[in-house]
Amino acid sequence: MKFNFFIPTRIIFGENCIKENSNLMCIGKKALIVTGKSSKKNGSLDDVLSVLTDNGVKYEIFNRVKSNPDIENVLDGADVARKVEADFIIGIGGGSPLDASKSIATLATNSIKPEELFANMIKKRPLPIIAIPTTAGTGSEVTPYSILTYDKVGSKKSFFSPLIFPKVAFLDARYTMSLSYNVTVDTMLDALSHLIEGFLSVKYNNFYEYLVVNGLNSLKTCYKNVLDASTDIKKLDFETRELLLYSSTLGGMLIAHTGTSVVHAMGYSLTYYKEIPHGRANGILLANYLKFNYDSEEYKINTVLKLLGIKDIYEFEKILNELIYREGKIPEISIDELIKYSSIAIKASNIANNKKSVTQDDLLDIYKKSIF
Repeated sequence: MKFNFFIPTRIIFGENCIKENSNLMCIGKKALIVTGKSSKKNGSLDDVLSVLTDNGVKYEIFNRVKSNPDIENVLDGADVARKVEADFIIGIGGGSPLDASKSIATLATNSIKPEELFANMIKKRPLPIIAIPTTAGTGSEVTPYSILTYDKVGSKKSFFSPLIFPKVAFLDARYTMSLSYNVTVDTMLDALSHLIEGFLSVKYNNFYEYLVVNGLNSLKTCYKNVLDASTDIKKLDFETRELLLYSSTLGGMLIAHTGTSVVHAMGYSLTYYKEIPHGRANGILLANYLKFNYDSEEYKINTVLKLLGIKDIYEFEKILNELIYREGKIPEISIDELIKYSSIAIKASNIANNKKSVTQDDLLDIYKKSIF
């Protein structure tokens, strides 16, 4: 037996965890808070500012993170970090602000070109990072990845370094209570895809079983409750919000070791070209990804379905469609566009994490069956 498990992030989970563990927020003298616009509305930013102020820690706020941050966006943030002489970063938000915070922390101490960043050519230690997720899906608070839009390749691209694991992650489901139905579903599907792709990855080891079993078991309760509350998502209770956040973090811990696979490689083009939210793009592809892999991964796929309390892949597909299409259709996509997306996805490094060999024609077939 061989395995390698490394999560250097201290995880603080629970209601009011920031104020109850304020000493862990103060890891420097001046913070650059990297966030979007929603952190002011959901209470997370107020909690952070309160703790920093009470402890005499100075701060500046960079709230210009795009919904899909690109190189220019994070270079802008890094420039601000240097100008204000921040010595640590606090990322608040969904996957975009958290991923941006890792890139900003890296570029604040490293004057490197985009190609060097994506080649993991980091010479100086990034600024330390505190991560505060306000959605439940990406698991970025416990991963060594930063994913950015990269126009040069017409897709998203990631860089990896153990140096960008956040030092501390604060997880308080109160910050997710105001999420819309669409964001709740999209982020839940991202967590689901992490758990499934990680489980089916060639890098998976039975040591990670706890993450898969508990993550998927939690989502079994969550997806049913989300569907029940679809007409009024405000009725979704705090316990379900906590389970969603818990599942997301377990999924993040899993892919920190296994990476993602085919679904993510394919989903990036749907987001880049058609602006389909990342988790939703994954959800559109998941059922046909499982169908494609069933002959080589029958036991694992049946285990996934059992943990989710679902009879077979076709029932799984029906549930996904009900979640995804309740709020409308996806943009029209032509065959020519799918051919282009397939040609991009086949070049992604995470394709190699799939046990069954994958060709560009296979990817096109999954796209067609998922879209049409």
